[in-house]
Amino acid sequence: MNAHSAFLEPLDVWSFRGNKLFGDAGSWGAALMPPPPSVVAGAVRSALLSRDRVDLGAFARGEVNHWQLGTPQAPGAFVLADLHPARKQAGCVEPLFPLPADLVPSDGAAPSALRPVRVHASLRSSAPLPMLPVLAQTVRSKPGKGRWLTAGGMQRWLAGQAIEAEQVEEDSKLWLTEERVGVALEAERRRAEDGKLFSLETVSCCPGVGLGVRVYGADLTPCVVRLGGDGRGARLEPIAIDWPEPDFEALARAGRMRLVLTSPGIFTHGWLPNGVREASAQDIREHGAPFELHGVRGRIVCAAVPRGEVISGWDLARWQPKPAQRAVPAGAVYWLELGEAASADALRKLVEFGLWSEGCEDPQRRAEGFNRCLVGAWND
Repeated sequence: MNAHSAFLEPLDVWSFRGNKLFGDAGSWGAALMPPPPSVVAGAVRSALLSRDRVDLGAFARGEVNHWQLGTPQAPGAFVLADLHPARKQAGCVEPLFPLPADLVPSDGAAPSALRPVRVHASLRSSAPLPMLPVLAQTVRSKPGKGRWLTAGGMQRWLAGQAIEAEQVEEDSKLWLTEERVGVALEAERRRAEDGKLFSLETVSCCPGVGLGVRVYGADLTPCVVRLGGDGRGARLEPIAIDWPEPDFEALARAGRMRLVLTSPGIFTHGWLPNGVREASAQDIREHGAPFELHGVRGRIVCAAVPRGEVISGWDLARWQPKPAQRAVPAGAVYWLELGEAASADALRKLVEFGLWSEGCEDPQRRAEGFNRCLVGAWND
């Protein structure tokens, strides 16, 4: 696919809010970093419409079919393929990835890796898959939080190689959160309401830190966008980014792989990705969940899935909240044993199209950048 990359540089603090209501007296609004991909997709699409001098009201009503964005009801070729924190140094932009769930970070040391193990039948558990992700440690330690994998670290993960300590970055070295006080407004008179003070977090990025994006189906031009709560500014600069790339040929020859979500996943089967076929609980427990998507066939035999989250947002076209949906967080890892028909082209198509069926369960959410993934080697 024709891809274009860009760097979003903050011009102010950013206010990326979660899905919990706030604004009442004494309420608290926590910040998210990075934001859900729908936030950045909306900002970029608004910038494209403004660049092409499209009437935003007419577009929202579905009266304008943009040549790249389509309409709100029927999205066009535009897809947000990647959204990650990134840092710009000496004219180069390095994306940072959510730490895959099969890596357990610790302070000052290389992360430990989970290994799928087929446990003895006498060790009964509620796990529905035949293998369990097991962490073998000689010394027990508490896992660290707020960690990100560098581009070099992600390339090593894709190749099935061990991750070095310096390839894991703490978010405290990338951005800080600040507490701000807000005042609720009367909707009709647009004045401050008495006694309606609330608190919220904002994100203050360190110098050179912003967001790296990659889109399919649209060209990008330099501009300033309104991003997140309160319309904070960001400079969008088209720039080449060296994104980590799987070795599809090697994965096809190996006959097995790991799959990691690089954006939240909204799946029909809950925590199992789209592409999983119906099967009995006993068949799944003994052989794994059957998977078939974009020519990739196999079975999911093990999974490391963090606690789920809720995705919502605000629909500007309809001027109403989007439905709240359960989502699998970015970083979730699935181990797959592939069928003999697996090919490099099928694996490449899976990564480029994302975890959506050919008919696409939700074209709008696909355009917004959900269900994106990468595939990597599964080495013992």
